[in-house]
Amino acid sequence: MFTKETYVSRRNRLKKQVGSGLIVLLGNEQSSMNYKDNWYHFRQDSTFLYFFGIDRAGLVAVIDVEANAEVIFGEELTPDDIVWMGPQKSIREQASEIGVGLTKPLATLDSYFQHALAKKREIHFLPPYRPENLLKLSSWLQTAPASIKSMASVPLIKAVVAQRSIKTPEEVAEIEKGINTTVEMQIAAATLARAGMTEAELAGQLQSIAIKGGGNLAFPTILTVNGQILHNHYSPTVLQEGQLVLVDCGAASATHYSGDLTRTFPVSSSFSAKQKEMYAVMMTAYEQAVAMLKPGVKYKDVHLQACTQLAEGLKHLGLMKGDAQEAVAQGAHALFFPCGLGHMLGLDTHDMEDLGEEYVGYAEDQTKSTQFGLKSLRLARALEPGFVLTVEPGLYFNPDLIELWSAEKVHADFINYEQVAGYKDFGGIRIEEDFLITPEGSRVLGNPLPRNMEEFRQFAR
Repeated sequence: MFTKETYVSRRNRLKKQVGSGLIVLLGNEQSSMNYKDNWYHFRQDSTFLYFFGIDRAGLVAVIDVEANAEVIFGEELTPDDIVWMGPQKSIREQASEIGVGLTKPLATLDSYFQHALAKKREIHFLPPYRPENLLKLSSWLQTAPASIKSMASVPLIKAVVAQRSIKTPEEVAEIEKGINTTVEMQIAAATLARAGMTEAELAGQLQSIAIKGGGNLAFPTILTVNGQILHNHYSPTVLQEGQLVLVDCGAASATHYSGDLTRTFPVSSSFSAKQKEMYAVMMTAYEQAVAMLKPGVKYKDVHLQACTQLAEGLKHLGLMKGDAQEAVAQGAHALFFPCGLGHMLGLDTHDMEDLGEEYVGYAEDQTKSTQFGLKSLRLARALEPGFVLTVEPGLYFNPDLIELWSAEKVHADFINYEQVAGYKDFGGIRIEEDFLITPEGSRVLGNPLPRNMEEFRQFAR
């Protein structure tokens, strides 16, 4: 948790931005795995954490803007709870620590809403992503569940995004804790990887490092020799000599701020000539993208520049042809890079995306593309000091996609399918770093982790 003053200041700013009505922020519930009392690891809602900081299940916070009043609703522990969980701070004690003086039983919330509805008060809430919270809102607002998401408050969404997008120095420090643990995870992956072990064995080692770091995984680890599949998680697949291992992992700090780093390395002691060529193409795109990071630059332009550089590199290797900029404009490069260059990072690995990409990653005058590849760009808006984001170019040779496009002669003016056919078994490569946008430009966050392919392998060994 941060200081009481931090949370009070955040809520005061939120009240000013929203202006009127009731602001309702729902915490998360425990979620059962396979029977009621066997729970998944609890994860509090990030916006609730941002404004109230209490990492406890079953809470709802209501801010009355006009009355300048704040209430936390929840049920205190029973003797049975204490037997199973041990002594815990009361909700009243926890509320006092973050500057909230009033708590009430959760059971009284229904009548609270009825009173507000009778007075025709405006009720602001965020789009629910958990079904239990959707059903709660449906009951409290006396509205069908199917209508709830469309009733989410745009003024509240915009106010939350405006605050959470700009990371304070204390937030950056927490993010770097997560990144530094993630650096340890990446080093361990490259150090421990051996032919004959499974992806799952290696991924298990990484999770232990995340837990040892004081938090846990920020997201399920992507660790695979099939890097051509963008979000391919670890499996019983056995590592073999000559394969590339793509490791995209992140640790969360104890306060849930996330790190997110990717490295790709060979199972064997060195890269093959073909792997070196592709790595060099990817790294040039990465370097050009990083050089563009500064306030005022649209991240969409950074993405397109990286795509153009990837196309230029592939053209040099004979896999693409024609004008690289035109190839990118038409989306031909997406055969090899069918995703976006990066995303915001913070309390969520894809920060605030539960609020809607159109509010988080795009300005009001920007429209998200429907083009294959470009439609997956999560962040397009102009960069501002205080943004924390990822830069993660890659090259992916998905044999199924290659066969489909080749059969239909998609973008045949820009793609040399005869040459591409020789890369169907290549897999995928990616590098990813986390950056803070500063008034002067940007800085990479966290402890050093080599980017050069040979350097990284030797460093880890």
